[in-house]
Amino acid sequence: MSAREGILKRLRERADGALTAPQSDFGVVTGRGWSAEERLQRFERWISSVHGEVIHTYRGSWTADLAKLLQAKGVLRLALGREHPVAAEARAALADTGVTLVDADRDVEAWQQEQFESTDAGLTSTRGGIAETGSLWLWPTPDEPRLLSLVPPIHIAVLDAETLEDTFFDVIEAHGWAGSMPTNALLISGPSKTADIEQTLAYGVHGPRELIVLLRHAEERS
Repeated sequence: MSAREGILKRLRERADGALTAPQSDFGVVTGRGWSAEERLQRFERWISSVHGEVIHTYRGSWTADLAKLLQAKGVLRLALGREHPVAAEARAALADTGVTLVDADRDVEAWQQEQFESTDAGLTSTRGGIAETGSLWLWPTPDEPRLLSLVPPIHIAVLDAETLEDTFFDVIEAHGWAGSMPTNALLISGPSKTADIEQTLAYGVHGPRELIVLLRHAEERS
């Protein structure tokens, strides 16, 4: 009996009653047991393998590293929110640097052309990362809308090292998604890429051509 036939057989047998799920300890999707250092290494290895860039920084100096990064990348116009602590700290640090700070908490129609034509980079916070796949997860808000990480040619994401989880399942469990699943969570595992044209891999066709993660540590690493 094929898997499909087995499923249909169960459905027919239980047409008048509730179906039961098979018992599982979810060992396939969780239980990695990695240390904090192993999570960091795995995350950086996987996200770097798909052209993501990781810059290690610290809570007390990350905005200085952000300013250096913007200068190195030639970013003159940076889109960001206002209310999130990441955005607030960045605004304070960049106020006198000559970088134009573009408000992202506006109706999309009010700055649509500006987003696509004159914004050099977008800065966002993150809710955490996934070591197993080298992914970031974001929960967009009106202050940091979804397009902030999808439209500008460079996406700069600020990730706190202690928010790394082993697997996506661990994220779901730790943050109670079963009871309150986000309606617009984003999983980001690298810059935008496609091989639709003549099977040639190209970056930045459908979104940011660069993804840069400012990985913040609580204190200086020895």
